[in-house]
Amino acid sequence: VHIVESGGGLVHPGGSLRLSCVASGEIRTLNTVAWYRQAPGKQRDLVATVAADGTSTYADDVKGRFTLSRNNVEKTVSLQMDNVLPDDTAVYLCHVAGTYNWHRLELPFEEWGQGTQVTVFS
Repeated sequence: VHIVESGGGLVHPGGSLRLSCVASGEIRTLNTVAWYRQAPGKQRDLVATVAADGTSTYADDVKGRFTLSRNNVEKTVSLQMDNVLPDDTAVYLCHVAGTYNWHRLELPFEEWGQGTQVTVFS
């Protein structure tokens, strides 16, 4: 199973970015997918989660600005970031939980992507 994030970059305050998290491999099911972020010198913080049924949760500081969407067929979860703030600057990482096929077995997995940098600057 491989997780790849993309879509990061440079953006001005008030601008928008759309991050994508793509899971690949012999995946049978995707369960909860979560986006985290980590700024230099700070701990890794949970930004948002989306469950298999599409139910989403958001950290208080991104509510109303960030929106999750998932496509179970394409095994993709996107994080739409609107009205970004300088404090949103961080490496954004995707964490995926689910099950995969291994021979005749269905086994659980949890994997992280490598992260994508988001920099908000004036």
